[in-house]
Amino acid sequence: MLTGGDPIQLLPAREQMAFTLGFHIILVPFGIAFTFLMLVANYRGIRHGDADALRLARRWSKVAAVLFAVGAVSGTVLSFELGLLWPGLMGRYGAAYGIPFAVEGIFFFLEAIFVSIYIYGWRRMRPWPHFWAGVPVPVAGLFGAMSVVAANGWMNLPGGFTLRDGRVVSVDPLAVYFNRAFWYEALHMFLAAYIVAGFTVAGVYAVGMLKGRRDAYHRRGFLIAFTTAAVVTPAQIFVGDVVSREVFHAEPAKFAAIELVPHTGTHVPEKIGGVLVDGRVRYGLEIPDVGSVLAGLDPATRIRGLDAVPARVRPPAHLVNMVHLSFDVMVLTGFALLALAAWFGIAWWRRRDLPRSRWFLRATALAGVTSVVSLECGWIVTEVGRQPWIVVGHLLTRDAVTTSGNMWLFFAAVLVIYAAIGTGAVLAIRAMRRRWASEPDETVTTPYGPRGQEVPS
Repeated sequence: MLTGGDPIQLLPAREQMAFTLGFHIILVPFGIAFTFLMLVANYRGIRHGDADALRLARRWSKVAAVLFAVGAVSGTVLSFELGLLWPGLMGRYGAAYGIPFAVEGIFFFLEAIFVSIYIYGWRRMRPWPHFWAGVPVPVAGLFGAMSVVAANGWMNLPGGFTLRDGRVVSVDPLAVYFNRAFWYEALHMFLAAYIVAGFTVAGVYAVGMLKGRRDAYHRRGFLIAFTTAAVVTPAQIFVGDVVSREVFHAEPAKFAAIELVPHTGTHVPEKIGGVLVDGRVRYGLEIPDVGSVLAGLDPATRIRGLDAVPARVRPPAHLVNMVHLSFDVMVLTGFALLALAAWFGIAWWRRRDLPRSRWFLRATALAGVTSVVSLECGWIVTEVGRQPWIVVGHLLTRDAVTTSGNMWLFFAAVLVIYAAIGTGAVLAIRAMRRRWASEPDETVTTPYGPRGQEVPS
């Protein structure tokens, strides 16, 4: 939605950036956490002679390779978009903003190198050297993703540079990278990656178990992934609460949108649902004082409302509503996943076994989608919650957007590219799954070296 003073290119540019970021962010957890699950299976296979775990590790490595290739394409498109869609940002602040992306590029190439070595080494390397060759993969994936988070954090709380006559004249690279928002955004994203990857992979094996495949292979795949996600989920709930308070102190305008606070005051209620209409909150459920308690652990905590934001940079109601409802969905889905993790934990504590109800497997089959929805909502909160700024306090989004070309045609071309690579990835993974399902579930000892028996490829 455009206002009277916005350039006509702003809407298509924002829609394109939202789509490409929303697509790419789904792949990030698999570079960070799925490859870690792969190594867990690999370690178990070597350390305990677990043939099913080795089979999982090898198959997961091939899926990881496909997802890495898709992420490389979508990430490359994003890097071009920054210059093409937002020349005002890159032209004025590129000397600072480009630092995290330069670091990300280094880790991207490291990840590509070690992914190739790891996959190539299955039949050519001895067990432990091959395992250790895979360890840099999730490490590089993590630091690459954290570099992008650093760039996002810098846009929210910029620092580490000196302006003179509207131009960057000096930059402190460490202050840019490790900006004030970096630590809480990075930790939140790190935990989210393990939740998404863990629940998504567990959901795949839950579907198989619902179809009657209760063999050791499916059970092992389910447990490695689900246990990881279940352990991380309570930590994420705690960290999310800490992050909310950090946003309250450092990003008051975003916090006002998150909590739907139109007017500055104390004893602010917590609003569940609801939308802002003509400056008033309508339709939501209000819990007295809880908003102030969550912000400052005291009902007398004063929260700056949207009325404290100067009118010329105050976000419009539709963006405020998007941020607030996205936050509500993120919290709701987070607690739903916590309940699922608790269900599993109680059953395992009592019987050292999975819950016997098929509803548990059905819920797990949906948990991957639920975690992705939660992830997307979190990124909506941090990205849309910054508006109308692209660099808070320094550069408005409308002043950074390109003014040349037909952005709708560019957006259409990007949609075609992403549809092609997305479809290709799905077809490739489905083809691998069909081939694996048709293979006998034979017992193997090790896929390593020319003398070992081979795991089905």
